[in-house]
Amino acid sequence: HFSRQGRQAILQWNMIEDGDNLLLGLSGGKDSLSLLHCLMELQRRLPIQFSLQICTIDPMTESFDPSPLIPYIDSLGLQYHYIKADIVSRAATCGKDGQVVSSLCAFCARMKRGHLYQCARDNACNKLVLGQHLDDLAESFFMSVMHNGFARTMKANYQINAGDLSVIRPLVYCRESLMT
Repeated sequence: HFSRQGRQAILQWNMIEDGDNLLLGLSGGKDSLSLLHCLMELQRRLPIQFSLQICTIDPMTESFDPSPLIPYIDSLGLQYHYIKADIVSRAATCGKDGQVVSSLCAFCARMKRGHLYQCARDNACNKLVLGQHLDDLAESFFMSVMHNGFARTMKANYQINAGDLSVIRPLVYCRESLMT
């Protein structure tokens, strides 16, 4: 069961400590929504206290509308930050020599991450929680090997270069198939 594997990763990697203020990056997909409910359950069960805030970055594209999350998260009684960021339009001019970016996916991921970092800082959160799972880490590993020649993948728990935030991925031991 994925919540058991999530708890195992949290304990093994010391991801959540007493007094932590967590910000969960919520896309609205099955991975981040599953993680949201796992974290809410852990808040009830763990012998430590931590706060949980939620942030969704709306890239303002017709193909993705996360706004139905607003009433849902409100119904859970959690502090919710819904940030509209015109990422897709910015991609048209942020590439080399003012051209379209070479990879919209990579650009969007970087821009979303920057907004999540800023939201965490603005709301006194010390840890950003992301919903990547074991299959995502495996894919990242193979992409790194094939495209960059390096054997590396995403880390389960690390402090960002600025030193003021940690990024944690509690689903690192969970297979995607457990969340469908």
